Amino acid sequence: MTGDPRELTRLERSIDRAAHRLLAGRPERGACAVLIECAVFLLKQAWACVFGALLLVAILASRFWYPDDAALARNDALTVVAILIQIGMLVFKLESGRELWVIVLFHITGTAMELFKTDVGSWAYEAEGVLRIGAVPLFSGFMYAAVGSYMVRVYRLHDLRFARYPRVWATTVVAAGIYVNFFSHHFIWDLRWVLLALVVLLWWRTVMYFRVWRATLRVSLLPVFAGVAGFIWIAENIGTWAGAWLYPNQEGGWELVSPQKLIAWFLLMIISVVMVAWVYPPRRPESLPSPRA
Repeated sequence: MTGDPRELTRLERSIDRAAHRLLAGRPERGACAVLIECAVFLLKQAWACVFGALLLVAILASRFWYPDDAALARNDALTVVAILIQIGMLVFKLESGRELWVIVLFHITGTAMELFKTDVGSWAYEAEGVLRIGAVPLFSGFMYAAVGSYMVRVYRLHDLRFARYPRVWATTVVAAGIYVNFFSHHFIWDLRWVLLALVVLLWWRTVMYFRVWRATLRVSLLPVFAGVAGFIWIAENIGTWAGAWLYPNQEGGWELVSPQKLIAWFLLMIISVVMVAWVYPPRRPESLPSPRA
């Protein structure tokens, strides 16, 4: 059910073999074939999101059921849960060691930004617990790691290929500019719209090919970026509603996160895309293996 078997973990290869046995002989055309492709696509997406989904469940559970008088502070409990999720991802072969490098790097870059943003008052966490750096609880870095986890997992689960992908050095320069702008716009001009234009300029011709089950589909890459940013924004609304962190306008009572944050998430996601390209160099569609029956 998954992508190129050479890129799968041991557990995923076992799932892949079971899926092929289950789906062998199914119709290749018609409504049944379409339903199978849709179901496989949704299952792959769910499998790719497992890190973020588990962390989001933990955040929601801590709002509803974690006792206020517990010996372990809520933020510390979330940090412990996040560490256990990461360990479980490795122990149960849901992530490879190769992917862990991207996840750790995105974790570090995210935590560094959290330290700065909380210091300038962009958002705030509850001042509780000991597992934190300054005003930033350590579980916050795992929220960035969850985005990185999704990116690297979806890359191999769908065996992604790209036509007219921009040069990696050029995307790295733009990603570095995006990261610097998250800090520098507090002191000088905010260049997010310039950076957004550069992203569009670099990727507007890029087409992504992705394997579902038997079908290999193609789609322009920029709308995919926008769609992922939209889902992250939805998760952010859930996280702030659960009180994991709050923006200044939410301190008097929760309200929807500003849609302008979609641009911020879109640009932040570009950083993770570029990091993934360092580990999984973009491959051309001509190298796609033939579908297996």
